[in-house]
Amino acid sequence: MGTTDDIPRRTTEGDATIDRRAFLRTCALATPVLLGSVVVGGQSAPDEPAPYDPKDHYYGMAIDVGKCIGCGNCMEACRTENAVPAPHVRTWVERYTVHEDDEVTVEAVREPGERPVPRVAASEAPALRSFFVPKLCNQCANAPCVQVCPVGATFTTPDGVTLVDHEYCIGCSYCIQACPYGARFLDPVDHTAQKCTFCYHRVTRGLAPACVEVCPTGARVFGEVGTRNSPLTRFMRFSEIQVLKAHLNTEPKVYYAGLDGKVV
Repeated sequence: MGTTDDIPRRTTEGDATIDRRAFLRTCALATPVLLGSVVVGGQSAPDEPAPYDPKDHYYGMAIDVGKCIGCGNCMEACRTENAVPAPHVRTWVERYTVHEDDEVTVEAVREPGERPVPRVAASEAPALRSFFVPKLCNQCANAPCVQVCPVGATFTTPDGVTLVDHEYCIGCSYCIQACPYGARFLDPVDHTAQKCTFCYHRVTRGLAPACVEVCPTGARVFGEVGTRNSPLTRFMRFSEIQVLKAHLNTEPKVYYAGLDGKVV
């Protein structure tokens, strides 16, 4: 199970950006993934894994809205993997119902085993269509949360993941207010900002994020952005891709296929 101890932190000396990159390189040497061989004594050692280098990767996630069945397994897996304190979530699923009068009802899907949220329709008109939309931190390349943090606790790694240094976070909540996707919350225990990290502690070990691993329909696709053999690139090549709140120019790296125009 991952905890905040697995997340990179900056040191207290020197430039924060340089320190974070140095820390990531150090972490990479300690958390190798099976990406190839290393050279030992001038010869290849194929049985040994190559060290993880954040500069060699750039991650994103795609969501196929048409495949999501609203089972909530992704939410449960995320809570278990990252010890997310209830009632908060790092990823969640919303059910959209579009009515004949063009009104929309949005409901929060509960985790498996929990009682469903009572449905309160926004309209008395019959429903035209209904669908589920998973949501999470959009890992923006132009992240507002990074820009507003007064102490630099929120930062972006070389491989494109936005993280929080919990030793530096002062709990001011500026990042929570700045996030246009509602993806952050204040931890009730240590009073620091929390959010989805793409399960960074898993990714650097060659594993998929927990929510991707447990999805029974393959609605979530994780991989490298722009790499030809990446499952994410292949999915995006054959899908009509959209992002949430594109007009804000945050350059999100969570992409949606089959996104209805009613989704906000």
